Amino acid sequence: MHAVRLSLTVAGHSFRRYATYRVATLAGVFTNTVFGFILAYTFVALWHERPQLGGYTPEQALTFVWIGQALLATVALMGGGVEEELQGRVRSGDVGIDLYRPADLQVWWLSADLGRAAFHLLGRGIVPLAVGALGFPLALPALPLPWLLFLVSVALGVVVGFAIRYLVALSAFWLLDGVGVRALSGLLGVFFSGMLLPLTLFPGVFGEVVRWLPWAAMLQVPADVLLGVHRGGDTLAALAFQAGWALALLALGRAVQRLAVRKVVVQGG
Repeated sequence: MHAVRLSLTVAGHSFRRYATYRVATLAGVFTNTVFGFILAYTFVALWHERPQLGGYTPEQALTFVWIGQALLATVALMGGGVEEELQGRVRSGDVGIDLYRPADLQVWWLSADLGRAAFHLLGRGIVPLAVGALGFPLALPALPLPWLLFLVSVALGVVVGFAIRYLVALSAFWLLDGVGVRALSGLLGVFFSGMLLPLTLFPGVFGEVVRWLPWAAMLQVPADVLLGVHRGGDTLAALAFQAGWALALLALGRAVQRLAVRKVVVQGG
């Protein structure tokens, strides 16, 4: 119970911390909305030529665009949060203080990231999706169940995103500068999540492979859940796919964390 209360406290503190950046939030909402319009009109042109491109109707394709803008900051597709902050603390040596806390390092940062994601979902997610719904014919569900399943899928996507970025952050224990790794991680996140194009548009074996990569769990799966692409048992399978990647990547992060902590102890600080 103490661990749960501590995690909730850390998550709440993180939520309030990001809520103080009002100007940055407004700038993010504006940027997401403008970029959403650019992508939306691009998709209008594409789906005008091929109305069932990628297995989506034009309305579903436009909805996919605005879901992506709503989740861009929530699942941190382009990075941000744990990898920048933790890498900075590793470089400064402050991570030694973190290791003395009465809390597991991974759980602490996961709790903080959940608070960050909750704020961005509310602060930067709702407005772009609402603007998109006003400007375009979107295929948003009218019943509550798809929305509830979507929120579960988003939560799992957030955990997958955190697990990837936590591994990136831990690379700072071995690298002098983690900027390159962070940039590569952000590039992979945008390309392989479906942010630029739904992964169903990728052809052949390559398309099959990218839909099984962990980045698909961050956007492609939540979007398909809300759009009703997955139904019944397929929805449970999609959520299980996300949960499987979350557990696997968190386990890998814990293994790398043990090696990193051992390196800190061996180096004496």
